[in-house]
Amino acid sequence: MTSYLNTENIERSRGGVEYHPLRPFLPENAKLLFLGSFPPQRKRWCMDFYYPNFINDHWRIEGQIFFGDKNHFVDVPNKRFKIDEIVAFCEEKGLAFFDTSTAIRRLQDNASDKFLEVVEPTDIPALLRQLPHLRAIVTTGEKATETICKTMGISEIPKVNTSSLIPHTSSIILYRLPSSSRAYPLSFDKKVDAYRCFFDFISLQSC
Repeated sequence: MTSYLNTENIERSRGGVEYHPLRPFLPENAKLLFLGSFPPQRKRWCMDFYYPNFINDHWRIEGQIFFGDKNHFVDVPNKRFKIDEIVAFCEEKGLAFFDTSTAIRRLQDNASDKFLEVVEPTDIPALLRQLPHLRAIVTTGEKATETICKTMGISEIPKVNTSSLIPHTSSIILYRLPSSSRAYPLSFDKKVDAYRCFFDFISLQSC
């Protein structure tokens, strides 16, 4: 099985600074690029891929939208996500993943974005050069949205379920969706509705 771990970054993470533990996942046909803030601590992972925390609902939302089953990507008995099925799905649909920070400090011992200090923002234009078919960058949290707006020179931070054109690109938009974290105060069904309508907007799924 292909490993998506960035072992070099993991080994050089010390002195309170964490370098991104995953390699960018950039399918050649990618239409969407999901950019979070930074992965949670590895002790919270159930797989070595994006959205690895078992209590985060990202993969349940996509399972519900595309397969009518929130547990389509979930190995329920073992409390894990089905990484091989997720990767194959993302390659088929053209979904890319990375984060807006390449290096961070955690100001508290938890997974909360508001306690992340950005040490090194991601070179987002370098990612875009590798994605010639990209239509949209998606953020789902305040920290990620603020970071990309600062990095890309977007003057007004988009509200949830709205978009902004990314400067110096011909047509790529930044679209902000509700967070898939259970800490975000919105029901699972309403998150599904929001994601479904966005995928329809990008022509991946009917709304």
